[in-house]
Amino acid sequence: MAGDRAHWEGSYAQRAPDQVSWYEPVPQRSLEVIQATGLGHDASILDVGGGASRLAAELLELGYTDLTVADIATTALVHARAELGGSAARITWIEADIRTHDFGRCYDLWHDRAVFHFMVDAADRKRYLDVLRKTLKPGGHLVLATFGPQGPTQCSGLPVERYGADDVQQILDGDFMLLSSSLVIHRTPSGKNQQFHYAHLVRKPNVLLGEGSGTGTGDGPKEDQGSDQQPRGSW
Repeated sequence: MAGDRAHWEGSYAQRAPDQVSWYEPVPQRSLEVIQATGLGHDASILDVGGGASRLAAELLELGYTDLTVADIATTALVHARAELGGSAARITWIEADIRTHDFGRCYDLWHDRAVFHFMVDAADRKRYLDVLRKTLKPGGHLVLATFGPQGPTQCSGLPVERYGADDVQQILDGDFMLLSSSLVIHRTPSGKNQQFHYAHLVRKPNVLLGEGSGTGTGDGPKEDQGSDQQPRGSW
């Protein structure tokens, strides 16, 4: 269960946006991967689950001009807009459930940090991937950051899936090509460490929008059999 709008509004009601576990003062790795794509500053970038993230603000400062932030929680979007003041008008803000929303346009880059790993049900993963394939241009870039193989098993009171490079390739097999991946330790505002896996993929240019040669259902990652880099469990 990925959680509905009421669940995520409740999360922000309990803690300030800069105190939720996924908050980053500066989304450094996301910025590095996005800049490494070589896309121009006029590229269309969609940050799903962006909410109160600082990513859009940082990209705006770097000169990117076509930015969209989507989040299921209105509270998170309101906070982000307030922080940016007058500059918020230069970003498109959308309250949306990523599993069902029709963005009405296509993007050069889809960024997701800490949304996809909540898609623990096959039906939710399929709906997410269907929207992704409908929205990302052929040849477009996908930056997908999830909990890594040794990351938490729960977050915000919900179960999550953990992913490594092989898991991401398996789920997106057919119409995406993995260009790079890395493991990053995120330190939460409460001082706990969480392992994240960042994957940078490109959508193959010979696929039709809304279609993929893979199954698109996403059976979820296989259990990692490697040695632990940090304790497993929930935060």
